[in-house]
Amino acid sequence: MPGTEPRSDATAGDDGDRRVADLVARVRAAAAAGEALQIQGGSTKAFYGEPPTGTPLPVGGIAGIVAYEPTELYLKARCGTPLAEVETALAGSGQVLAFEPPHFGDTATVGGCVAAGLAGPRRATAGGVRDYVLGVTLLDGRGDVLHFGGNVMKNVAGYDVARALAGSLGILGVLLDVTLKVLPRPPEEATLRFAVDETTALARLNQWGGLPLPLSASAWHDGVLHLRLSGAVAAVQAARRQLGGDVVERADADAFWRALREQQHAFFGGGAPLWRVSVPSTAPALGLDAPQLIEWGGAQRWLRTSAPAASLRARVASVGGHATRFRGGSPDGAVFTTLAPPVAAIHRRLKEAFDPQRIFNRGRMYPDL
Repeated sequence: MPGTEPRSDATAGDDGDRRVADLVARVRAAAAAGEALQIQGGSTKAFYGEPPTGTPLPVGGIAGIVAYEPTELYLKARCGTPLAEVETALAGSGQVLAFEPPHFGDTATVGGCVAAGLAGPRRATAGGVRDYVLGVTLLDGRGDVLHFGGNVMKNVAGYDVARALAGSLGILGVLLDVTLKVLPRPPEEATLRFAVDETTALARLNQWGGLPLPLSASAWHDGVLHLRLSGAVAAVQAARRQLGGDVVERADADAFWRALREQQHAFFGGGAPLWRVSVPSTAPALGLDAPQLIEWGGAQRWLRTSAPAASLRARVASVGGHATRFRGGSPDGAVFTTLAPPVAAIHRRLKEAFDPQRIFNRGRMYPDL
């Protein structure tokens, strides 16, 4: 069965090529002058990371689905293509982006999705953004257009640059287009609800995580644990009988997971800074006096707290994790946890290789990048 035809609007053809050529010229001029550039797409994730600096470099006009092959399980799109447009195209063939990327607004783009590297509720079982990046076209800090990867999973020789760009926040260059692996939508889903405290929820999640269950998402908040099952009809039904709990109506369940993914759940509406804490799923309760929401089988814990960054990070590090100041708050500490010296050296070498003049998104992740 043939794939769908590439999108045929102007931005996917000659006009898109012209826009890229203009962008190349602009980047080369900035590199020659040492001018800092701030990459701007849909700007729905501009809050994430350190405050952006530099002259705005709009890239949203470089848009269009270049190729979509449902039978080959890949889609290639230009960086400014709306994320909603991609998901609509996939839905027409019963397929999805398995990592459930958050939009955080109607103007979210494919390029921003990959550059931010953020995944939704399904992340713990389906994998993250970088697990689905098959190929990219990158405009580097010299104004050169580079191609990495391809359209299939087994296409890597040497360094896997395409996947390294996921979550890089644009500090290595402009993503001109990306090729993503897509998957069929699960044929059956069910959400169960349990009234349990935090300690019990963590124990059950770790127990269930070691069993052959079709788990696809979990969330605990304020004494209630939600668990989503996705997969074959027989497997989901068997798991429902095995686990018990209260079944949530499908429409309500879909609304719950969507609100969680888009941070529209009531928990995210508080005024205190929002911290994203990454810990081993087996880590005990953190014991912090702060509102908390736990995802990913216990591995991702959201906190609303005005506690000093240093003390919070020290507590999280004591259980083998790290903390990111995700939204809000006065910057009494860096957004991201300081890297270990060997890892920081790798980051600096990557920056030197792709953006030697340091023109792209200066300081967005770390001050020396």
